[in-house]
Amino acid sequence: MRGFFRAAVVASFLLVPTAHALAQGTGSVTGTVSDETGGVLPGVTVELLPAGAQAPLETTTDGVGIYRFDKVPAGAAELTIRLINFSMVRRAVTVTAGNAVTANATMLVATSADIVVTAPRTFRNLAEIENPAENLIGVASAASEGAITAAQLAVRPVNRPTEVLETVPGMVISQHSGEGKANQYYLRGFNLDHGFDFAQTIAGIPVNMPTHAHAQGYADSNFLIPELVSGVQFRKGPYYAENGDFSSAGSANINYFNVLERPIVSVTGGSFDYGRVFGAVSPKVGAGNLLTAFEWERDNGPWVSPNNKDKYNGVVRYTQGNSRNGLSLTFLGFSNHWHSTDQIPQRAVDSGEIDRFGFIEETDGGETYRYAGIFDWQQSDSNDSTRITGYVQRYGVQLFHNFTYFLDDPENGDQFEQFEERWTAGAKLTHRRIARIGGKSTENAFGMELRNDSVGGPLGLYHTRETVRLETLRADDVDQTSVGAFAESEIEWSRVVRTTVGLRGDLYNWNVTSNNPLNSGEDTSGIFSPKVSTVLGPWKSTEFYANWGMGFHSNSGLGVVLQVDPATGEPVASSPPFARSKGGEFGFRNVAVRKLQTTATLWYLDFDSELIYVGDSGSTEEGPPSRRYGLEITNYFYPNPWVALDVDIAFSHARFLDVPEDEAYVPGALNRVISGGIAINPPAGMSKGPFAGFRIRHFGPRPLLEDNSVKSKSTSIFNGEIGYKFSEQLRLTAEAYNIFDAEVSDIDYFFESQLRDEPEPVEDIHFHAAIPRSARIALHVSF
Repeated sequence: MRGFFRAAVVASFLLVPTAHALAQGTGSVTGTVSDETGGVLPGVTVELLPAGAQAPLETTTDGVGIYRFDKVPAGAAELTIRLINFSMVRRAVTVTAGNAVTANATMLVATSADIVVTAPRTFRNLAEIENPAENLIGVASAASEGAITAAQLAVRPVNRPTEVLETVPGMVISQHSGEGKANQYYLRGFNLDHGFDFAQTIAGIPVNMPTHAHAQGYADSNFLIPELVSGVQFRKGPYYAENGDFSSAGSANINYFNVLERPIVSVTGGSFDYGRVFGAVSPKVGAGNLLTAFEWERDNGPWVSPNNKDKYNGVVRYTQGNSRNGLSLTFLGFSNHWHSTDQIPQRAVDSGEIDRFGFIEETDGGETYRYAGIFDWQQSDSNDSTRITGYVQRYGVQLFHNFTYFLDDPENGDQFEQFEERWTAGAKLTHRRIARIGGKSTENAFGMELRNDSVGGPLGLYHTRETVRLETLRADDVDQTSVGAFAESEIEWSRVVRTTVGLRGDLYNWNVTSNNPLNSGEDTSGIFSPKVSTVLGPWKSTEFYANWGMGFHSNSGLGVVLQVDPATGEPVASSPPFARSKGGEFGFRNVAVRKLQTTATLWYLDFDSELIYVGDSGSTEEGPPSRRYGLEITNYFYPNPWVALDVDIAFSHARFLDVPEDEAYVPGALNRVISGGIAINPPAGMSKGPFAGFRIRHFGPRPLLEDNSVKSKSTSIFNGEIGYKFSEQLRLTAEAYNIFDAEVSDIDYFFESQLRDEPEPVEDIHFHAAIPRSARIALHVSF
C-alpha cells in the first residue's frame, strides 16, 4: 500500500509539468468582422484550420461582430471568413502559446451580391483596399464580372444619364434620335439597338420591355438619376442562372442610395439652352430614412430644329435596415417630351442642302412616361439569405419617325407613329444558403421570377404626316406572361478549385389580339439554359476563370404569332419564340501590384438565329446565325487616395455563319472600344480643394453592309470636368464635352431613302452627329 502511494505521488509530479506544457502550447484567436462601411457583421461563419489538423474549428460572430477561438494549438493556422453576398476572406495567422492573436477582418461586398440597403462605400474596387489578395476569393465568378463604385462615378463627366453604363468596360452609349428616346447600346461586337441582349435593372425594376412598340427589349433608362447611384453591378455572357431574357451579351443592376450623407441641391446651366435642377433629401423617419429626390431637365441640343427636351423625374424611397437585412418601398415617377432630329443622309449634307445638325423631317419626336412602385425585402441569417422583390409599373410611349423620307409615299412622306401603353407587374424570389456537404464548403441558390405585361392602348403602328394619322398599319392588344426558375450550386473542392453548376428554365405565354384576325393568336413555349463555371486560385494574388453557358432572348409576341405582312397582306415567316445563345470565356483577375487591379478575358458568343420582329415595319426580318469573339483588358489603378486611373481595351470580331465569307460581316458591329480616364478628388476628410476628371472614348469603324464595302469612320471624343470644393456644403463644377470639337458620328447606317426632289431611291450613309463642343456649369449645395 505504501508503495502504491509513493508511485502515485511521483506520477502526480510528472503530470504537473506535462499539463503546464499543454497549457503553454495553446493560444487564442479573436477579432471583429465588419464591412466596408464600418458596420459590424454578426452571424459570419469563421473557420480556423491549425497546421496539420484534418478539420477546421468553426464559430460565428456574435451580435457585435466578434468571434473567438480558445485552446488553439500554437503554430501556423489559416483563418477563413465566409458570409453570403460577401467575398471570402482567407488569412494566415500565427498562434503563440499563452497569447491571444487579434485578426480583425473587413469583408468586401461581392460583385453579384443581393443587397437592398446600400451606402456610398457599399461597393469597393479591389484596387482601393489595403489587402486585396485576401478578399479576392469569391469577389466574382468571372473575369468580366464587376461592380462600379459610387466613388468612381463622383468625378466623371456625364452628358446623358445612361452614360453611367459606360463605366461597364467595353460599353458605348450613343443616340440616333432625340435625347428623350432610349439610347443605342454597343457591347461585345453587338449593336444592341435600344437594349436587345443587355438586361438592365434600376432600383429594383427591370428596364427592358418585351413586345415593345418600337423594338424588342427596348430599354429607356432616361429616368436614371446619376447622383443617386450607389453602384453598378455588371456581368457579361450567358453564364449566370439568375439572369434570363435579354442578358446574353450582358446585364447591369444599378443600385440607388437608401440614405444620403447630407441633403443636396444642384443647379446646372450650359450650351444649347441646357438647364437642370436637382434636389434630394433623406431625413430620418421612424426606424428608417425617407429619400426624396426631384429632377427637372431641359435641352435644345445643337440641332437646327431644337430638341425641346422637357423631363420631370422623381423618386420617393423609404428604407430600413442594413446591408444584410433591409426593407425598401420605392416610388418612381418620370415623364419626358422631346422633338428629335433623326439620322440624316450624307448626300444632303454634302450638297449643302442641310447642315450636319439639320433635318429632313421636322415633326419627328416623342413623349413617354413611367410610374412604378417597388417592394424590396431581404432577411439574412448566419448561413442563408432570402430576398423578395415585387413591382407594379404603368408605362407609355409615343414615337414619330421618318427614316426613308419619301421612298414609300412620295406625296405624304414615310413618317410613322408607334404607340403603346402597358401595365407591368412582377416579382422575384432568391434564396441563398452556405453549408458544408461531404466536408466541402458550398453555396447554393435557387429562385423564381414572374412577370406579366398587359400592352394595349392599342399597341399601334400608324402611317402619319406631320404627326397626323393617315392609316392604321397595326393595332394590337397583347398579354404576355413569363415564369422563370433557376438553381445553382458552388462547391469549394480545395483551397484553389471552385466550381459552379446552374440551370435555368423559362416558360412564356403570348396572347395577341390584332386588328387583322390573321395576326391574332396565342402561343406558349419554354426553354432551358444550363451554366457551368470554374475558378482556379488564387496563386500569387491571381484568380483564373473558365465560364460557359447557354442563354436566349425572347422575340416579340407580335412576331411569334405573325402570319401576314401588315402592309402588304403577303404571307410571312413568324419569329421563333426564342433565339438561343451559347457562349464561353477564359480570364483572370490580378491584384499582385499594389493598388492595381487587372482583368483580361477571351470570350465568344454564338446565336442560332438573328431573325427578329421589326417594330418600324410591323413584320419580321431574317438574320442568319452569328458568332462573335474578342479580347477585353481592364485596369484600375489607385496610386494614392485622391487619384484614380482606368483603362479599358476591348476588341471584337463579329460574323454571320452559313453565308458566303464575303457577305458575313455583321452591320454595325464594333471591332474595338478604348476608354480611359483620370479622376482627381480630395481625399476623405479634406474640407476644400480642387477636383477634376478627364476621359477619352473611342470606338472603331463599323461595317455598314454585309460585304464590308461601306464602313463608318471611327469616333473619338474627349470629355472633362474640373471643379472646386469650397467646403463640405459647397462645390462648383464645370464640364466640357467633345473638347476638341471632333466632327464624328454617334451612329451610322447604310440604307435606301428618297428625298422629295429625287426621282428615284438612293442608297446612302445616314448618320446622327455627335454633340459638338459644349460646356455646363453646376453649383452643388449641401446642408
